[in-house]
Amino acid sequence: MVLKEGNVLYVRADHKVGYEEVTEQDAMDSMQYLQSIAKERYLAAGVFGNIETDEIDGAMVLFEAKDLAEAQAISDKDPVFRKGCY
Repeated sequence: MVLKEGNVLYVRADHKVGYEEVTEQDAMDSMQYLQSIAKERYLAAGVFGNIETDEIDGAMVLFEAKDLAEAQAISDKDPVFRKGCY
């Protein structure tokens, strides 16, 4: 996918905060949200941790937005952020 003219790439580095458990459903909800965003703009994402042991400490998401306000709005709508896990 080619960046839209005038847009830039933003990096979101997620680190787990607090003690709120991230459930498998939370992870699936976040993945579905990010997949929907990827249909409209450039997006790449991955997790930090050990998938084999389910010890995930965070993630990094690289995505396209027109400005910082739009980037913040995209991040704020992610289900794991809305739940307060990251």
